[in-house]
Amino acid sequence: MNDLQIANTVSLKNIAAIAEKFGIPGKDIEMYGRHKAKLPIKFINKSKAKKSHLILVSATSPTPAGEGKTTISIGLSEGLNRLGKKSTVVLREPSLGPVFGIKGGATGGGFSQVLPMEDINLHFTGDFAAIEKAHNLLAALIDNNIQSKSMSLHIDPRTIGWKRVLDLNDRALRRVIVGLGGTSSGVPRETGFDITAASEIMAILCLAESLSDLKRRLGQIFIGYTYDKEPVYAKDLKAQGAMTVLLKDAINPNLVQTIEGNPAIIHGGPFANIAQGTNSVIGTLMGMSHSDYTITEAGFGFDLGAEKFFDIKCQSAGLKPKAVVLTTTIRALKYHGGADLKSLTTPHIEAIKKGLPNLEKHLENINKFQVAPILAINKFSTDTEEEIQVIKAFAKSKGVNVAVADVWQKGGAGALDLAQKVIDIVESNISNFKPLYQWKSPVKEKIERIAKEIYGAEYVDYTANAKAQLAKIAKLGLEQLPVCIAKTQKSLSDNPKLLGRPKDFIITVREIEIASGAGFLIPITGNIMRMPGLPSHPSSEHIDINDDGEISGLF
Repeated sequence: MNDLQIANTVSLKNIAAIAEKFGIPGKDIEMYGRHKAKLPIKFINKSKAKKSHLILVSATSPTPAGEGKTTISIGLSEGLNRLGKKSTVVLREPSLGPVFGIKGGATGGGFSQVLPMEDINLHFTGDFAAIEKAHNLLAALIDNNIQSKSMSLHIDPRTIGWKRVLDLNDRALRRVIVGLGGTSSGVPRETGFDITAASEIMAILCLAESLSDLKRRLGQIFIGYTYDKEPVYAKDLKAQGAMTVLLKDAINPNLVQTIEGNPAIIHGGPFANIAQGTNSVIGTLMGMSHSDYTITEAGFGFDLGAEKFFDIKCQSAGLKPKAVVLTTTIRALKYHGGADLKSLTTPHIEAIKKGLPNLEKHLENINKFQVAPILAINKFSTDTEEEIQVIKAFAKSKGVNVAVADVWQKGGAGALDLAQKVIDIVESNISNFKPLYQWKSPVKEKIERIAKEIYGAEYVDYTANAKAQLAKIAKLGLEQLPVCIAKTQKSLSDNPKLLGRPKDFIITVREIEIASGAGFLIPITGNIMRMPGLPSHPSSEHIDINDDGEISGLF
């Protein structure tokens, strides 16, 4: 059976019953049908959250299809619940871009899913739409102010960095001209679109800890300069109040259920290659307020989402994770060992051995944060025992705990060994989380520390544009902000063709965007784009619905 067929065999519980199991009265949640709900922020209890054990699930550098971090996260939470630990999995919301593009949805798979998967992977509770509207409202207000003769802030259109957003992959919108059509249609200027997951509003929603904090951050969004070279922020347009109103429901985390009937929180959806790659602080704190163990994931490889989780999210919210589950697969190690994508299901011991340096680098990176790692081998039906033993032997040589997780086929039962190893690590109290850098360090020092220590780069090069933006950041007094590097997920370097563990490479920072509302800077490296394109044959070609409302081809 495929993921959707498996999901359709499950009898979903009313979401009010799931809320009661989570520890919140069913009458106090905001229902979105029978199987989805919003949880009011008032049910966050920070004193209880401090007693919860936060576990991060990350991965080695992925193949194009991904290595199953979400599947492992869900399965691990199910396994912990089976062992008598109250556990909640806290995940990101899927973007429609990958759903209709190439990577697919983000609800796990097989017998390790969150449900209802069709709703979650499509419009869900409307959070992405609200973020999109709030973002584009600010864009409309900017152009309206440029057009205005009586209320103008005298914004120089050439300095505006605020684009529009859309939750679809559409490369044709990366660079556009707006304001055409004569004097009544605005002032022509060059701008563009990013995907909604890369919106600063998404980042703000995921880092805000209250409605007032959300509004404050929205007001701090940097727009550009006046003709007199004075900085302009969203608060200068009096935009933050209306934007907050559009986000008043989106700020509340979403409650759904796992395939085994346990609570799952899904909230926020920034990508890790072009944004911070982790779910909301509010969602995480909500899970921690009602769980012994809170399982969360960070997008793509450890070099991207996990680094940002530690250096941005954990420092911002005061979180101290107790362990990292590093997900890897036989196919990923073959891929990074030089095997062709089409041959990844064919046994190939030598390719696995050649791919182990990629795994080794990610393990080294975890140790830099002084958090204990556990290696999870996400098992596929094509994996052989001989191939699995190669990874186990490597882990043993490095003194790293390893478990085979057969969660797609067995759900929580396939994660019992992994769950027990997580419990053992937590109870041993050996982790002592420490960020890689301090926010007060100079911007270039922060960028170069990540590039050299996490990616393994020899040198960081800055274009003339990036150097000019560094000077602008200094003049605005924003040097103390952390950095959220946009980089390809396909390689530890900024070149997607350099697989495995590349060495002696240069990272090129071509520009640096300011996300002062979110509270970080975005160095953009290599050729990474914040509006992805579609493949030659996108997944949308296979998606359909019949007269009975049954969806096919979505997963």
